[in-house]
Amino acid sequence: MSFTVAIVGRPNVGKSTLFNRLVGKKLALVDDTPGVTRDRRPGDAKLIDLKFTIIDTAGLEEAGPETLEGRMRAQTEAAVDDADLTLFVVDAKFGLTPLDKTFGELLRRSGKPVVLVANKSEARGSDAGFYDAYTLGLGEPVPISAEHGQGMIDLRDAIVEALGEERAFPEADDEAETNIDVRDSDFAGDADEEAEPEYDETKPLRVAIIGRPNAGKSTLINRFLGEDRLLTGPEAGITRDSISVEWEWRDRTIKMFDTAGMRKKARVQEKLEKLSVADALRSIRFAETVVIVFDATIPFEKQDLQLVDLVLREGRAAVLAFNKWDLVEDTQAVLADLREKTERLLPQARGLRAVPISGQTGYGLDKLMQSIIDTDKVWNKRISTARLNRWLDGVQTQHPPPAVSGRRLKLKYMTQVKARPPAFMVSCTRPDALPESYIRYLINGLRADFDIPGVPIRMHFKAGENPFEGRKKKR
Repeated sequence: MSFTVAIVGRPNVGKSTLFNRLVGKKLALVDDTPGVTRDRRPGDAKLIDLKFTIIDTAGLEEAGPETLEGRMRAQTEAAVDDADLTLFVVDAKFGLTPLDKTFGELLRRSGKPVVLVANKSEARGSDAGFYDAYTLGLGEPVPISAEHGQGMIDLRDAIVEALGEERAFPEADDEAETNIDVRDSDFAGDADEEAEPEYDETKPLRVAIIGRPNAGKSTLINRFLGEDRLLTGPEAGITRDSISVEWEWRDRTIKMFDTAGMRKKARVQEKLEKLSVADALRSIRFAETVVIVFDATIPFEKQDLQLVDLVLREGRAAVLAFNKWDLVEDTQAVLADLREKTERLLPQARGLRAVPISGQTGYGLDKLMQSIIDTDKVWNKRISTARLNRWLDGVQTQHPPPAVSGRRLKLKYMTQVKARPPAFMVSCTRPDALPESYIRYLINGLRADFDIPGVPIRMHFKAGENPFEGRKKKR
């Protein structure tokens, strides 16, 4: 990307709507409620022939630095400092307010290029607000409608004029600008291969951080980054949008998604919280490994268990992080109790990696990252067909399939059809009659004999083809 643009303005002027318009996707949450956006969210924007990085920010408000609004304003100011140009959005329909004039004065004194944007200019009666925007002293306002896409050409021209032709259109490096989607399909590598491929230690890894409200997810990511990148505080439910951040751990690119805290479904009543939860669920589906953050002082609430079950049903690799370990007194006794409860309460993925951490002090973060990498290795694991069939013969000899209605079931052939998560196909007689208990025996045997702990295993059964089916019986 050639340059960075920050979108600022008071709450509810349409900043997130403009952000979504420029990135071409509904990434940022949009609602009529003021103050929906709290963290700064980056995105790859395209405006006619311009390509740049756009940053959506929280609404500017006057508040003390210790308040939530004050911390939101600090995040917005950090975005302005990092940007090459600022889009100052005002509401032409509503008109200017004292807040607009206060923050306009701050931007004018900042010395950075500013483009004044009069949003909602398509509304009836917006002319007065548009002409009033001239009084801010930031030049000619650009009338647009972020909702309907009007005025985008004028906005493009204003950005080019503010930055200059050379800054707006740097010499493009075709190789650098090639967008490669590193998101592997869930069915990548499904071809039948005898070779067991090696794990790629250099491939970028996508990790989602989920948990109940106030479990310490944003604090954990800030500790990983070494800066206050995400908004944190004692209030529960601060995070709303799912924000992605990139950093490197041992020369490997990690893309980490911070998500909104997820409460019990019955308690989620407000539309805005429903949108936040939906955004968090989307992050889980796009992630490869999901870290479920537990509050170590009150672990294994019902919602915690439901979140782990949700991740496993989605087929993601799961790691448990027991946060706030600095508040635990008898660490050895609590750790033994947590391990016992993990095995007992989460039998659907035996061997789940669980790591005690402290996002506040940084304790256990290297161990957590190593557990994430190790779990991702298992999630990507492939086993050759020859080894699987030797194993299948051995487990049937040790514990033959049961007889159903006087006829013994036979498992003939087995192969791995996909990884991420590991999925296997078994050819057998009468697959519908195979008991669940024997399927669990096979899955547990796979985990133990091929070292596949802590990830979901899919096992499908199909009947072998009958070569005589459809042929007439000779008399």
